[in-house]
Amino acid sequence: MQQSIQSSVDAIEAERFRQFIMGVTDYAIYMLSPEGVVVTWNAGAQRFKGYHPDEIIGRHFSMFYTEEDRAAGRPVHALQVARSAGKFEDEGWRVRKDGSRFWASVVIDPIVDPQGELLGFAKITRDITERRVAAEQLERAREALFQSQKLEAIGKLTGGIAHDFNNLLNVIMNGLELLRLSRDPAVHAKSVDTMARAAQRGASLTQQLLAFARQQPLRQEPHDAGRVIRSFEAVLRRALPDDMRLHLQLDAELPQAMLDPTQFESALLNLVVNARDAMAGVGEVQLELSSVTLADAEVAQLAAGRYVRVVVRDQGTGMTPEVMARAVEPFFTTKEVGKGTGLGLSQVYGLMQQCEGTLTLDSHPGQGTAVSLYFPAVEGGSVDDANAAAGSEQVLLVDDQPEVLETAISLFNHLGYEVLSADNGAQALETLRSNPGIAILFSDVVMPGMNGVELGKAARQEFPDLKIVLASGYVKAALRDEMPDIGNFEMIAKPYRLSDLIRTLKVL
Repeated sequence: MQQSIQSSVDAIEAERFRQFIMGVTDYAIYMLSPEGVVVTWNAGAQRFKGYHPDEIIGRHFSMFYTEEDRAAGRPVHALQVARSAGKFEDEGWRVRKDGSRFWASVVIDPIVDPQGELLGFAKITRDITERRVAAEQLERAREALFQSQKLEAIGKLTGGIAHDFNNLLNVIMNGLELLRLSRDPAVHAKSVDTMARAAQRGASLTQQLLAFARQQPLRQEPHDAGRVIRSFEAVLRRALPDDMRLHLQLDAELPQAMLDPTQFESALLNLVVNARDAMAGVGEVQLELSSVTLADAEVAQLAAGRYVRVVVRDQGTGMTPEVMARAVEPFFTTKEVGKGTGLGLSQVYGLMQQCEGTLTLDSHPGQGTAVSLYFPAVEGGSVDDANAAAGSEQVLLVDDQPEVLETAISLFNHLGYEVLSADNGAQALETLRSNPGIAILFSDVVMPGMNGVELGKAARQEFPDLKIVLASGYVKAALRDEMPDIGNFEMIAKPYRLSDLIRTLKVL
């Protein structure tokens, strides 16, 4: 009797549970046979997908998938994963009775008897289209805000950049005037050095603008981090208001660091601006440079070895542990709306990952923040050894700008190369055909008629052993869409120094 009563109670509870499931309208909850045929259908399923139970029970659940997903075998795959892994979870487009689509969150669980025999599958589907649309709208709004802030930043930067370029042009023009007027070798040497520094600073400013506009790829090479910081010091100081000071503490005799100078400067500027905002425009920002020797995993997951460490330290509000844990997330920011993109620190973090270094944070509420960057150190001499012997091979230089071509000829002559030249692609090919001893083709990329990439492809087809270098003021990533074959050639960025030229030629 008691067993019979218990069976009746179980049956009543099961019926109540079935009625509860069938009445749920926010979730599509239904059962599938082991083959994927629909065997039950609740109110939520009818509301989401538009089918009455009589229209759908007995049909295969793959009919809810898009044609693309059915062709790819996704319905069968879903059941296989659910059976083997014990659960299948996914998001994707599903199709209603009227042909419209909705974005679904799906969970499929296998149902087995006590002996482990598969009885079927329980499937739960939620319509999360609104959430997906909201997320896409938020992403578009963030992107629009980011772009508007970029434009605002460009507007603010142009005044300072124009001022800097006018100063640099003034140095070069005055230096040229002194060269014309004076016969003193000491004056000549000093003027040339001064103009060289001004030209290099101008090149650096140009690269910063390219990086800002085109997301310039990393060019990681050994560099003197102290020299890069000192050359960028004026820009960092200009980023701070009059009531703030920048204090540099740079150790001497440091090893070179593996870094990209332009991206490194951008990272420093990001960190200094963050420090400025954290102190509400009042106080001192400290920038420290030193070398450290680390044990394996002593800092983050860095391998044991020597590193060049850069620390930007402020006396600001500091960060709570919760904020610090999210500080490098893209779009995360504690600044007021319109005051920051939340991308600055994440970009610096990404740079350090590319450099095979790391970024660490040390911060406490009310005690300021220290951001440390660890760059792998390079022991040994400078890579900028302009006295290195470069060889005496024949080289063909191609550029449609006479002044640029003349300067390139002088540089290659200085390195001991036998130089031939051409001012267009067609002429270059004729020169190659009539001078079989040419070992290197060094060409500008952007030229009228046949561009440098087209010239390189034609030259390589006729002369497979020819070494080819292409020079451009645009970065490779910016040209790849228009010239997809550009990645097949060695590249050098304009303007290039003698040391840049030597490094590029060495890898040929």
